[in-house]
Amino acid sequence: MSVPEPLRRRAGPTTEVDLVRVEAGRAEHRADAVAVEEPLEIRVDGETVAVTMRTPGADADLALGFLFSEGMIAGAGDVGSAAPCGRPGDEGYGNVVDVRSAGGHRIDPERLLEGRRWSGISSACGVCGRRSIEGLLARCSPVGDAPPLEADEILRCMARLSGLQPVFTRTGGLHAAAAFGEEGELLVSAEDVGRHNAVDKVVGGLLRRGRAGRPGRAAARLLAVSGRTSFEIVQKAAAAGIPVLAGVSAPSSLAVELARGAGIALVWFARGDRLNVYTHAARITTGPVR
Repeated sequence: MSVPEPLRRRAGPTTEVDLVRVEAGRAEHRADAVAVEEPLEIRVDGETVAVTMRTPGADADLALGFLFSEGMIAGAGDVGSAAPCGRPGDEGYGNVVDVRSAGGHRIDPERLLEGRRWSGISSACGVCGRRSIEGLLARCSPVGDAPPLEADEILRCMARLSGLQPVFTRTGGLHAAAAFGEEGELLVSAEDVGRHNAVDKVVGGLLRRGRAGRPGRAAARLLAVSGRTSFEIVQKAAAAGIPVLAGVSAPSSLAVELARGAGIALVWFARGDRLNVYTHAARITTGPVR
């Protein structure tokens, strides 16, 4: 059996790889699509604050969502621009995003990062740079009042999520997140190799549209995620002021604890015609409880 050729790189969220498929005792060469994972360096006014592994695409939104979720910006108004560094064609172009402070304002990561920097963050890690869990819990203010969501609406949105994953359909290697508004209106969706990156991209998109971090009918009502619900996903939902967080898989105990304290309805195993609500069930409208 010969070794497949190296990756055939191309721009975008996927690349092609040669492989050997073995089936029923026979081997054949094939090409397959795999999700791209590359580093993204996030800078604030030219200074590096984080390096995360992500799938290229919506990088400016990822940077905005990350800075917002970590408390470094209060909203899109703090930001003058968010753009890639360098010029097209340069080596590594597109893997560095520089976020510039808005005129008359200075983003101060030093104070909020407690003097630390994320020299490296994996695609699986969302809170590596914080010194303590207590610090994160303290930063998650309770989400305000919002009209309850019908359980059937949550299930419909979760069913739509699978159709918002074109790269996953091709590769089987990405996570997805989507924010929905009134009557199931799709506001923003994103895919990424990292669960927390997909959510950061969604939060960044909401920020640009003025639909995160503030109460009211314009805000997102539901954050849907394709994977398990972990602590950092709840933290990001709380920062964005989203009252309901739903996933297709299980949460962690710390996710439940944070959702309970942040006033978020945490919905697990939202598939088909069933879902489990483990915190703030009053935010969900259902039939009589048996």
